[in-house]
Amino acid sequence: MHRKTLAELSAALHKKDISSIELTQYFLARIGRHKALNAFVTLEPEKSLAQAKAADALLAKGQAPALAGVPLAQKDIFCADGWRTTCGSKILSNFVAPYDATVIRKFNDAGMVCLGKTNMDEFAMGSSNETSFYGPVRNPWNTETVPGGSSGGSAAAVAARLAPAATGTDTGGSIRQPAALTNLTGLKPSYGRVSRYGMIAFASSLDQGGPMAQTAEDAALLLNVMAGFDPRDSTSVEAPVPDYTAALKHSIKGVRIGLPKEYFGEGLSPEVAQVIEAAVGEYKKLGAEIVEVSLPNSQLAIPCYYVLAPAEASSNLARFDGARYGYRAPEYSDLIDMYKKTRAQGFGSEVKRRIMIGTYALSAGYYDAYYLKAQKLRRLIAEDFRQAFETCDVILGPTSPTTAFKLGEKSDDPVAMYLSDIYTISVNLAGLPGMSIPAGFDGKGLPVGLQLIGQYFGEERLLNVAHQYQQATDWHKRIPKGFE
Repeated sequence: MHRKTLAELSAALHKKDISSIELTQYFLARIGRHKALNAFVTLEPEKSLAQAKAADALLAKGQAPALAGVPLAQKDIFCADGWRTTCGSKILSNFVAPYDATVIRKFNDAGMVCLGKTNMDEFAMGSSNETSFYGPVRNPWNTETVPGGSSGGSAAAVAARLAPAATGTDTGGSIRQPAALTNLTGLKPSYGRVSRYGMIAFASSLDQGGPMAQTAEDAALLLNVMAGFDPRDSTSVEAPVPDYTAALKHSIKGVRIGLPKEYFGEGLSPEVAQVIEAAVGEYKKLGAEIVEVSLPNSQLAIPCYYVLAPAEASSNLARFDGARYGYRAPEYSDLIDMYKKTRAQGFGSEVKRRIMIGTYALSAGYYDAYYLKAQKLRRLIAEDFRQAFETCDVILGPTSPTTAFKLGEKSDDPVAMYLSDIYTISVNLAGLPGMSIPAGFDGKGLPVGLQLIGQYFGEERLLNVAHQYQQATDWHKRIPKGFE
């Protein structure tokens, strides 16, 4: 069963070939056998099986939605009523959410089953899933390497087929980069397409939830559930939501695919470049038109992002002080001492680093020099994309400059770690949709991801272009050795 896609599992459930309870028990057993990956933070088998029982009742009546009874994993950044929700941090290690995030509620309404909450970089700050209070997640393709971050637990869980699919969040590449490093399809929707209500904030103008799955078809099925306007989220966009599966089979003959020259220069691994070139050749066979485009300000994305994101984080994380919920230092002399000790003991080093950078960038005398200037650069980056889309429909490039690196390899070099997201960050700064799909492997047998970037609310076209590639290739069907 673990080899089946969401679409195949849905069909099996509706035909009564298997029950949701049987399917849930099957995946919970797989999770139990592969604890060494450290993909999950919290499991609640009784709650999962109760959801499965309710789904089976709906299926028996013939009233079930398309994905009813299908299990999935939830990134531990989404509040789920009655579930521990830690965001990978000690400071929330005892926090049990009293309500459901909109994304969780939508999956519950669709009759899907939550298998558990997945491990992640603390407060979604990281590119390797090594900053988690619960320890690093291991990449099933090579357990000595990272699965990417911050959605590394979700990525490892789906790659190892411990779950058919999972949710992730993407602030600067945190769905796409781990998807690339673990051979998955990961989609970061347009900013405002998926509600952020109940999703613990890192950088509010950049964060966006999205699906991580085996195929573009599965991602489309999940986005059908996740997308839509939410009046409880002030950044949610009130726009019609199409059926994302409807356009998957359309021919991509004549679709203009842009190749940014800036994405194929220094810093890109030759092996990754070779795989991407082969994928471009495949698209030519499918009838797509390849054009060169330029994104001249893309090299400014990382400095721009690492001013804006920490600035927003320093504001968002001010609420974690031990006064209302979460961890509180056991010993302190007064209120100020409690704040200091709680935050010093509760936050990890990467989170502290970003809070300090962000507070500095927002401080009097530095606001104009850093934060305001970064906002101007952000506008230039968005304008680059606007001009590029005048001559193309979709932009193609690598997702990550390298394949998965070894655990600990970049832990002491924050800049090297930040460069892992060099091709993904600009998409968040511009608010565009982007996705990573499997495109091949390097000489060590590690996956290479191909990134596709679309126009605002152009997820339908992205999924179509990805699906057609997956119909012509079988990279997305590869499963890591030992997890077959």
